Amino acid sequence: MANLWNLIILDPMLNGLIALSSLLPKAVEFGLAIIILTVVVRLILTPLTLRQLKSTKAMQSMQPKIQELQKKYGKNKQKLQQEMMKVYKEAGVNPIGCMWPMLIQFPIWIALYQSIMKALATTPENLLDLSQHLYSWQIVNQALPLNSHFLWLDLGQPDHTLILAILVGGTTWVQQKMTTAPSVDPRQQSMSSMMLLMMPFMFGMFCLMFPSGLPLFWLVSTVIGIATQYFIGGGWGYLRPSSTKQSALGRGSKRAL
Repeated sequence: MANLWNLIILDPMLNGLIALSSLLPKAVEFGLAIIILTVVVRLILTPLTLRQLKSTKAMQSMQPKIQELQKKYGKNKQKLQQEMMKVYKEAGVNPIGCMWPMLIQFPIWIALYQSIMKALATTPENLLDLSQHLYSWQIVNQALPLNSHFLWLDLGQPDHTLILAILVGGTTWVQQKMTTAPSVDPRQQSMSSMMLLMMPFMFGMFCLMFPSGLPLFWLVSTVIGIATQYFIGGGWGYLRPSSTKQSALGRGSKRAL
């Protein structure tokens, strides 16, 4: 199973990352290669992303009905679930439909993470492991060793300036806030609020523990996700719900005219 994973996903991505680095200016080769590869992967996964956004948007449009049901059947959990499933069925929405595209993308992100970590090999053991994944391409062999410096970062070391941690944590919060719907259930709302704070904090802490190449990938991927959500998913979502409603009303007025 591990050999199949390496053959089909990890090795092509790792060698592609190193080959791409060899085509870029030496001073920024690996950092820029991470950014470009992240953008390319996001573009390849666009159909899945659009499907996920469509499911998320459908769920968001149903929130008023869901909140009414929560108010009406809040004390009867079984009845609430039955009524919610009826609403989902009538609207033709699968409540976990927005999760499947995300789950399908996980192997790609894991391979990209492993590629970055292996390409930054510094110890003899890591270099030996890297050599077992390299193709016999001249462009790949000539690119090594990679320059791990990019802007103020050493991509092979954690960024202790906190700049990257703050950027990753902040963008993670924005992306989560855009898609986190409010709930009339106090416990569910409390859990959502906790996750809204915990996830950015955890990712920020990871930035202080992992080599900077990985948080750089997280940052670029999250920024692309925010931009996709804004331009395709319909504005800032739940980050600025009032502005979203106003823009929707504006579009409705234009159609009426």
